Amino acid sequence: MADVNQYVNWFRQSSPYFNALRDNTVVIMLSGDSIKDPNFDNVIHDIALLSSLGMRLVLVYGARPQIEQKMQELGLQTHSHHCRRITDSQTLACAVEASGTIRALLEAKLSMGLINTPMHGSKIRLISGNFVTARPAGVYEGVDLCYTGEVRRIDQQAVASILDLNSIVLLSTIGYSPTGEMFNLSAADVAAKAAICLKADKLILLGKEQGITDSNGETRSELLSSTAQRLLNQYRKQISDPNTEQSEISYLLATAISACDAGVPRCHLLSYQVDGAMLAELYTRDGSGTMITEESYEQVRDATVDDIGGIIELINPLEEKGILVRRSRELLEAEIEQFIVIERDNAIIACAALYCFTDEKIGELACIAVDENYLGGNRGDVLLGAVEQRALALNLHSLFVLTTKTAHWFLEQGFSAITVDQLPRQKQLIYNLQRKSKVFAKTLIGD
Repeated sequence: MADVNQYVNWFRQSSPYFNALRDNTVVIMLSGDSIKDPNFDNVIHDIALLSSLGMRLVLVYGARPQIEQKMQELGLQTHSHHCRRITDSQTLACAVEASGTIRALLEAKLSMGLINTPMHGSKIRLISGNFVTARPAGVYEGVDLCYTGEVRRIDQQAVASILDLNSIVLLSTIGYSPTGEMFNLSAADVAAKAAICLKADKLILLGKEQGITDSNGETRSELLSSTAQRLLNQYRKQISDPNTEQSEISYLLATAISACDAGVPRCHLLSYQVDGAMLAELYTRDGSGTMITEESYEQVRDATVDDIGGIIELINPLEEKGILVRRSRELLEAEIEQFIVIERDNAIIACAALYCFTDEKIGELACIAVDENYLGGNRGDVLLGAVEQRALALNLHSLFVLTTKTAHWFLEQGFSAITVDQLPRQKQLIYNLQRKSKVFAKTLIGD
């Protein structure tokens, strides 16, 4: 029964994401390594599920290890220049053959529908074609890259019309030129250009690593594009030889940054080795990998009546513990204009209220709460900063707060202990002697 309850709770908590992500255009890059991985069948099942949940999917697949294998079988050597494959005519033939084999494999796997399998009843249509127009990469620093190419154009209209038919679009790394030539392309380049051209809501890049990790080895769930660029510069400084193969994570990070800077709202770095990585990333609040965004998707804003349910859910546990004074829904509705919230992916994860005593030009900081899943960050600091800015805008000279549990935190934020008789007269009259709250105040200083 515990497992059932856990499943039911997860399903309910995920329902807002089902609604929010339906009809989103999502480009997913499948590297050649991911296709060879033992977890790939689970990746296919998750792609089928995303399609069933109403996402407009574009799959871009790579074939690097498959091309290497074909070349080894023929006794051919791989040549590269500045981390780019030199594609001569024999290498191109191997690339075309590997690409065709993978396309057939993907079509077969996404056609599965056996009873008692995750694919039963999915009835997915997968459509591929000459949607990618390519041009030669040309000569780079004196080396002719031959049939190595670059994306010139994605047929946005054709791809969009297929997505409108609820079909999945499949793009390979073989591009075609108006002269009838074929070129070997980078899967990441195709995926990024497709996401940009289609104005995709998301670009998902599946690599070996789970995302970007910090100095403690923990995955960073979110990075601003500017921060990601600084990390990428650090990675590149560690590569002394420009012909040395870049680490996969720096390669994918560069792809995510370029797509994000070109207008793709969210790019996700996930591991193809982690079962359910895409589902966890898209349908849970904290995700499973690293998301690159142009701006933070945590928003600090004034509360509205639509936030009352989220605020109640947030403060109820603290009220039960006696940390916060109980507030009824009716009281919250009457005082909602006093509240500031932090919203993360359509969920309220923190709140605070400012009550004004205009005669004394003093404000009360009240009902400050942070979801227990997001403690340890700087959200309390962010809330306090937002409240202070609002207080200054209202020409208040100071803030006070009553607390029973977090005295030290307020001291660290520049508050000092005061006595009850130093509070505004109106507040003194309703001070609860039984709670024995400690009182702190802080003088506000404008810019």
